[in-house]
Amino acid sequence: MLSFENTEIAFKSRSDKDLLRAYLLFKTIASNTLVSIGKFLSLTALKLHLPVDWAVKPTIYSHFVGGETIEGCHKNVRVLEKFNVKGILDYSVEGTESIEDINKALEITLQTIVNAGKDPNVPFAVFKPTAFTTANVLEKVSAGSKLTDEEKKEADNFRERVGKLCKAAYEKDIPILIDAEDSWYQNFIDEVVTTNMEKFNKKKAIVFNTYQMYRRDRLAVLEEAYNRAKEKDYFLGAKFVRGAYMEKERERAELRGYKDPIQPDKDSTDRDYNAALKFCIEHIDRITVFNGTHNEYSSTYMAELMEKHSIPKDDTRCWFAQLYGMSDHISFNLAESGYNVAKYIPFGPVRSVLPYLLRRTEENTSIAGQTGRELSLLIKERNRRKGK
Repeated sequence: MLSFENTEIAFKSRSDKDLLRAYLLFKTIASNTLVSIGKFLSLTALKLHLPVDWAVKPTIYSHFVGGETIEGCHKNVRVLEKFNVKGILDYSVEGTESIEDINKALEITLQTIVNAGKDPNVPFAVFKPTAFTTANVLEKVSAGSKLTDEEKKEADNFRERVGKLCKAAYEKDIPILIDAEDSWYQNFIDEVVTTNMEKFNKKKAIVFNTYQMYRRDRLAVLEEAYNRAKEKDYFLGAKFVRGAYMEKERERAELRGYKDPIQPDKDSTDRDYNAALKFCIEHIDRITVFNGTHNEYSSTYMAELMEKHSIPKDDTRCWFAQLYGMSDHISFNLAESGYNVAKYIPFGPVRSVLPYLLRRTEENTSIAGQTGRELSLLIKERNRRKGK
């Protein structure tokens, strides 16, 4: 029976020094006050162009980030490889919507596709759509608003950039995960992703859309996507996450007077998330499912569904994934049991990745039980090693 309690397996890639550093890091993250102070100091240092590498790189950066470059991540990918855990390199630099930043993100994302094509332990590429156009264009096209000629051109540029990435992934035979964004951007993203699925997913799922299941409508959207794929005879790539922008979504809905798109409570999100997994496994002939979760039940539930439907643990249509530096008890125990498991490995220069890191620390603080769970597992493993 699948269990996530074995800390020896969970942390076998970590040295005693690594465990101590992780323990001290999560102990710090457990304090809302310290997280708030750290965020304020970090953002202030960025604005004033003060050095931050000396404080960030040996601590939070080294725990949650793979390296500054693709090459810099290779060492961590090789470590994961020893334990049957794959790596997905995620360029996590926040863009400024300048054409220079867009072109740089495009170039580096293309490089991650080439790298994945050469490295068997990197089975996917990934990107954030907001890196490849302006927020204004994503919002206006998603809302069906009238566009200026310049905005129409930029919308076409976005379609072209995403198409270029999907084509490169298809040519290298590397599935590509397209992240979800705020609800007011998502309609345009869904449109572009679907167009590329129709083009490149004829033989198998290469292009994946992401469904944030904390949205009320995503289960219905998933079913519609499946029906379209069946009708037009292509394969659906479906990545699932619970969601990342709840407070912002609720505040905007209240401010603008429209219905809150977010589920009323966590139980509703969990219900739809697990229902989506069930739907995919029941339609595995046409869907490849990417279960991106730190939730133990959702991981166990998909494994049980696979067993119920006689799907082999290593079937390449079924994947589990967690973020690098988090939920190793899920990742490594799943991998030890023979399932397909991948870690999202962010990379980029320290200063550029800092906004991502600040979100990670805030999420760990705000998600009920997340930091406490990490700490309890680290303590358990440290005590086990001392008792040898």
